[in-house]
Amino acid sequence: MTAYSVLVPFVPSRPEQMLPFAGLVHWTGAHRLWQGQSLATESHQGFAHAAGAGFRVPAGLGVTLMPLRHPTEAALQARSLSLMTGEPVLAGYGPGAPSVQRALLGAPYRSPLTAAREYLTAVRSALAGSPEVLDGEYVHQEALLRAVPGPKVELGLGVLRPGMARVAGEVADAAITWLTPARYLRDHIVPAVRESAELAGRPAPLVVAMVPLALAAPDRDPVQLALASNRNHLRAPHYRDMLRRGGVELPDDVPEGTGPPGADEALQGKALVAGDAFLYGGPEELLAKFDAYREAGVDEIVLNVTGVAHLFGPQAATKELRTLLTLLDLAV
Repeated sequence: MTAYSVLVPFVPSRPEQMLPFAGLVHWTGAHRLWQGQSLATESHQGFAHAAGAGFRVPAGLGVTLMPLRHPTEAALQARSLSLMTGEPVLAGYGPGAPSVQRALLGAPYRSPLTAAREYLTAVRSALAGSPEVLDGEYVHQEALLRAVPGPKVELGLGVLRPGMARVAGEVADAAITWLTPARYLRDHIVPAVRESAELAGRPAPLVVAMVPLALAAPDRDPVQLALASNRNHLRAPHYRDMLRRGGVELPDDVPEGTGPPGADEALQGKALVAGDAFLYGGPEELLAKFDAYREAGVDEIVLNVTGVAHLFGPQAATKELRTLLTLLDLAV
């Protein structure tokens, strides 16, 4: 059965901004509260603050950047969060864009797939308190941590294309995707995850899809909502490649001076909506679109209303999430 979770739809600058969303998970049938990488406030600490305010909820980190912390530190942060909240943690990691790798490491990873494989292996080893010394191409780790009883800490890997999906099948507990249409998951990601896990002789990881969406309303423009949610991703070549493989008919850039201001962005946003990379519609229409993700093999759908939050504010986003959870029979 597919679970439904909630993403904090903006980067909090103050910890109390998280509380309405933690409350939604605490008081409804939502499975987990998620945050992405933040360079304003540390995501682990935001979850800990919510727990201290009385909202102890399962946490998902989707995804944090590998270059920011050594695997031993990553393991310590994830385990500390599970112990502070008393709830399970799904800690997702990803290599980030080459520009991020260059800014933090001095040069991009020669092989992001190898770096991710080594990183997750090292985090898992540190969590287990293994005495094994790991000395790979990108990771050196000697035993510093010991195993500590507590809630489960699972490890996720940010996945966009089949190569990283195969790595997730080998070493992760979850493959975490962003902006991936259901048909792309069905045809490319889910088969790669499952086949790789079978070859490795291990259970297939969960497939978690962060799904950007909004309910239709008279005062809403779906194109502007899609852009508010995913404008930066549309500028990244690896996302554009994934979307096109997933059947989203992204137009080429409009040559400068040949169209009205914003023409290129509008066409890109329209393609996201038309290609169901950004979900928009009435209640029954959205339920049918969720079914497509379930049928594709997605285990957890994360409701991502960042477009609503950016255009209409956090209160509107909270109301939108409660409406969606009610629609899914998860609200109380």
